[in-house]
Amino acid sequence: MKHLLTDFDWTEGELKALLQKAATVKAKPADYAQALAGKSVAMIFEKPSLRTRVTFELGAQQLGAFVVYLDQNHGALGKREPVGDFAQNLSCWVDCIVARTFSQTTIDELADKGSVSVINALSDRYHPCQALADMLSLYEVFGKLEGVKLAYVGDGNNVTQSLMILSKLLGVEMVIITPKGCEPAADIVEATGFTVTDDLAALEGVDAIYTDTWVSMGDDKDPEDVLRTFLPYQVNSEMMKKSGAKAFMHCLPAYRGKEVTTEVLEGPQSIVLRQAENRLHVQKAVYLKLLKED
Repeated sequence: MKHLLTDFDWTEGELKALLQKAATVKAKPADYAQALAGKSVAMIFEKPSLRTRVTFELGAQQLGAFVVYLDQNHGALGKREPVGDFAQNLSCWVDCIVARTFSQTTIDELADKGSVSVINALSDRYHPCQALADMLSLYEVFGKLEGVKLAYVGDGNNVTQSLMILSKLLGVEMVIITPKGCEPAADIVEATGFTVTDDLAALEGVDAIYTDTWVSMGDDKDPEDVLRTFLPYQVNSEMMKKSGAKAFMHCLPAYRGKEVTTEVLEGPQSIVLRQAENRLHVQKAVYLKLLKED
């Protein structure tokens, strides 16, 4: 049984093969139109979504699979009935569970108690499919991953952590620049060995700058405190010019005038729509990996 629960689950070779498959599917989608005919996918979402839901749902449908969407926005998962019962019941009917949850423990329990493949579509700790789409986008822009210098600026969240792990496995050189107290998880910093600093001088010479919203969905941080803490880390034209970065990245949704200015988000260096598009192709490649291994 193969899952995608964390970015540590697959080897360097498997990740490179998956990105190549995503590029192939992107170039020749018609060749895979019925690749998963007869398969079925259950999507469990505790959090609202645009890119993740649309790309996972369309991705399965475009591969010929059936999809059922289970709206858990009111936090019903684990309350009406235990997560384990949910997983075991779904395993009687579907071939794959896609879950977007508040807690990584929920993802892990779905995989542990169920008997079908589980894909982490976002948790509090990881966002693996987003990071895979980001790696594909970097490759398309720079023609390589090995040696590309990526800076993450902002809050050390689930996206940061997935980017760190994949960067380590795929040869991307990464630096993480966050305010003190907002660093990524210590175990992931230790496992990857990347520099984590609050000094914006570390941006010099990077190829791409990545940022994300300063407040993750579900957080109840005081907006004024957040603004005071993070405003010096806003990605703007001056930062892009001073760093020499050729690309700007964001997983979206973006809040203009906060973590990024409009001129950067909508400017020629922005590859955010490429990242969004590549979510579809990466999701398809993940489905193929789990449900139709060559």
